[in-house]
Amino acid sequence: MNEHPISNSPGIDSPNSPSTTPSVSSAASDLRSAAGDFAKTTEAQAANLKDKAVETAQALKVNAAERAQQLKAAATEKAEHYKTVATDKAHHARETAQQQWVDTRVKAKEIHVTAEDYIRQNPTKAVLSALGVGFLIGLITRR
Repeated sequence: MNEHPISNSPGIDSPNSPSTTPSVSSAASDLRSAAGDFAKTTEAQAANLKDKAVETAQALKVNAAERAQQLKAAATEKAEHYKTVATDKAHHARETAQQQWVDTRVKAKEIHVTAEDYIRQNPTKAVLSALGVGFLIGLITRR
């Protein structure tokens, strides 16, 4: 009884028994089958990830388009506001300039009338004053 008790146990094959040893072709077939199953699972996961990526990209595209529309609307609103403010300020500046021009013309007419009255009342002083001013201007321009 030198036999090994494990080798005689039912369900455990001895390494020398040809009918119970898996063949290389059977092992290769099992490996091919397992690799095929793994490839199918991986392919399904990759397709699922691709679908999620496409959905996410579409959602981002829609979100970006909505945000761009919001920004465009806000920019248009601001531009309209600034245009209105600029128009109001330009209108106010024009009215102020026109009023200043009218005031200046009135003052110039008053000065003109006053000067005419003075010259008519004092013709000698006016002529001598004009000669004196002319002489001074001549001296200044000569230098």
